[in-house]
Amino acid sequence: WLDRFHRFLEEEKNLSSSTVKSYSSDVKDFLKFLHFQKKDLKEVGYPQVREYLGLLQKKERRKSTLARRVASLRSFFHFLYLKGHLGSFPLSGMRGPKQGRKIPAYLEEEEVQRLLNAAKGEDFIRLRDMAILELLYATGMRAAELINLEVEDLDFGSETVKVRGKGSKERIIPMGSYAVKALITYLPMRKEEVKPGVKALFINRFGGRLSDRSLRKKMNQYLELANIQKAAGPHILRHSFATHLLNRGADIRSIQELLGHERLSTTQVYTHLNTRRLKKIYQATHPRA
Repeated sequence: WLDRFHRFLEEEKNLSSSTVKSYSSDVKDFLKFLHFQKKDLKEVGYPQVREYLGLLQKKERRKSTLARRVASLRSFFHFLYLKGHLGSFPLSGMRGPKQGRKIPAYLEEEEVQRLLNAAKGEDFIRLRDMAILELLYATGMRAAELINLEVEDLDFGSETVKVRGKGSKERIIPMGSYAVKALITYLPMRKEEVKPGVKALFINRFGGRLSDRSLRKKMNQYLELANIQKAAGPHILRHSFATHLLNRGADIRSIQELLGHERLSTTQVYTHLNTRRLKKIYQATHPRA
């Protein structure tokens, strides 16, 4: 059933590879639990799942992880019901733990400039990293989306890039002049270093596709060089992109489209950042604040 569920998530639900991997791993863990309990899938209902989640709760305190586990099991049992293995859907009333909306960390515009300055250099790695940072900040794309880019996804005529987002959904994003300039500087060096047949836009020092792990390591290195003590990882530039657009008057719907968010509520977290900023300005400037 696990292999069939994996294919169902990929082919019918069109979920991203990372989500498919997480859901499959969660279900595999649940099936191990059933094996120790000597329970058949057809015997399983709400009480057994509650018992399993109760055991997890003792080990895992993060609400986000528990919420994902519930989503994984709901998807699995819904799949079994759709395929006729179960006569009913036993988890219809089950919901994950409520999660408080976390305000994302972002860089101030001055901090973005410091980060970019930290990556300056003339060698292949520095030119590549400058192109990466400029592109992440210019487009707000996810780390996984950047890693999966190929040279043919760039359109210098229209100064746009084609991005394959979650669930293989494509969107076109403007790149901006700074990112375009950094890419044009990087590409001739890439041509010298790339292995035959590799289409990846961003490559490692061996000429193969740059990995997510290497990207995160480099990002954290430049944050440290720039003396920026904030949440690490490439996602901070995505948050900065959205926050700076909102601060300068972009409408929330346009930001949603640029970020590739399916639901507007996901994008609306950035309005909380903008509200905090406006309150700070108000308190500093209004005579009766």
